[in-house]
Amino acid sequence: MEITESRCEEELTLKVEGRIDTNTSRQLQEKLLLAFQKAGGVVLDLAGTDYISSAGLRVLLIGAKTAKAKQAGFVLIHVQSRVNEVIRMSGFHQFLDIRQ
Repeated sequence: MEITESRCEEELTLKVEGRIDTNTSRQLQEKLLLAFQKAGGVVLDLAGTDYISSAGLRVLLIGAKTAKAKQAGFVLIHVQSRVNEVIRMSGFHQFLDIRQ
């Protein structure tokens, strides 16, 4: 998995390329938590992500909880259909801000 970071004003975008699974979720979690320390909002671009496991869903939950605690934005963009299906089946779509 590769994560690239870009900044636009107060938002930090993390572009994720590759699978988010047990082997890679810790790396994403660390980058995500660091991003919340640097910026007022975080955008997670999942255009290059075609698989997410329960470990990856846990990272999204941590992101949502961190955003709420910091009163910051947390948005998922360009979510591929397979990943979106997993998010919906888990019920996470009810509290995640997902935009195409």
